[in-house]
Amino acid sequence: MIKRVFNISLFSLFCFIFSPPALYSGVIYVGGESNIISIRQALETASDGDIIIIKEGIYKEYNLIVSKKLQIIGENYPVIDGDGKDEIFTVRADGCVFKNLVIKNTGISFLKDIAGIKVENCKNVLIENNIFDNTFFAVYLSGTDSCKIISNNVIGSATSESFSGNGIHLWKCRNILIENNQVSGQRDGIYIEFSTYCKINKNFSYKNLRYGLHFMFSEGNSYVKNTFRQNGAGVAVMYTKNIEMINNSFEDNWGPNSYGLLLKDIDKSYISGNSFRRNTTGIYMEGSNGTTINGNSFFSNGWAIKILGNCYEDSVKNNNFLNNTFDVSTNSSQNSNLFDSNYWDKYYGYDLDKDSFGDVPYRPVSLFSTVAENSPDAMLLLRSFLVDLLDVTEKVFPVFIPETLVDNKPQMKMIYYDKN
Repeated sequence: MIKRVFNISLFSLFCFIFSPPALYSGVIYVGGESNIISIRQALETASDGDIIIIKEGIYKEYNLIVSKKLQIIGENYPVIDGDGKDEIFTVRADGCVFKNLVIKNTGISFLKDIAGIKVENCKNVLIENNIFDNTFFAVYLSGTDSCKIISNNVIGSATSESFSGNGIHLWKCRNILIENNQVSGQRDGIYIEFSTYCKINKNFSYKNLRYGLHFMFSEGNSYVKNTFRQNGAGVAVMYTKNIEMINNSFEDNWGPNSYGLLLKDIDKSYISGNSFRRNTTGIYMEGSNGTTINGNSFFSNGWAIKILGNCYEDSVKNNNFLNNTFDVSTNSSQNSNLFDSNYWDKYYGYDLDKDSFGDVPYRPVSLFSTVAENSPDAMLLLRSFLVDLLDVTEKVFPVFIPETLVDNKPQMKMIYYDKN
């Protein structure tokens, strides 16, 4: 019996000596009754794998370099206040965690992108359940892989694009998850450039100066079940391809050059299950090729879709168009795109064979929309009898609008979608 206990003790000692250090991480407390009163002191004291717990309070600190694998967790949301001087956290180690912190008052610079949390050339960093208040950039990822930004609240106070940064900013990143965040008052709510295979899900981006979400040169990404409301424009997807845009809401993005969704020079993307409500323009398409717009709803927009003459082989099918001032507008007399099986509330055709599709093709482009595009002052005549007469005449004998821009199978009833 004694021999067996001795053997077990030797085994335990062996495990203690040769087990990975992470299994025996230390916990360091900052503030409260701890001898460590600053975050900087905790960072200097900590070893790889340690947990730093910051007690409730206000910590006036900035330029905090995190170069070890650490978990930095707030208790009752301590405030890390940069006092308007510089960046707050700069992360240069894999596997770090930031939770339950209030990060506020970074500096502002036109020479470098100052952030509340900046992550540089790292992977597997988690930024979760934090509040960012009055930060130039809130979260900035550069050269990162497999990081997660989840359930944060970004509250900006931007008044001009020149003096503001983005809420969540990605530069040359891969496999990033951005989920359940709220972002407002920034230049762009979420900005993604030269980044691939990222997922942007269930975020609420509202009242940002420029875009709720902005893609540049970033292929293979998706954004699903987000809401973009009252931004300068909802979403811009530019110079990229293979983007999935599914079950999002684009709402109340109004202004002279405002859109729910701006597509510029994009290829082979997929837009499905989205709702476009009360935008100046629901979707603006310029240089879009091979994009599928299927199963979306356009309600009460100025223009539901503006599709320019340099768009080719796009497909617009099975969408609802209701109560828009203009359903479709174009600047070309030619059309190389497919419109098919959509529901148009302005369609007054008939269905004699009872197959749920109109027997008479529908031309969604009105002559007056073309006139208004070139002469905005003509909008004063929008509800006049003369305008109605011109539109009816043009649909019967098309001269100015594209003859081939026609839906040959307009749906007779509004389409209902299952978005589960």
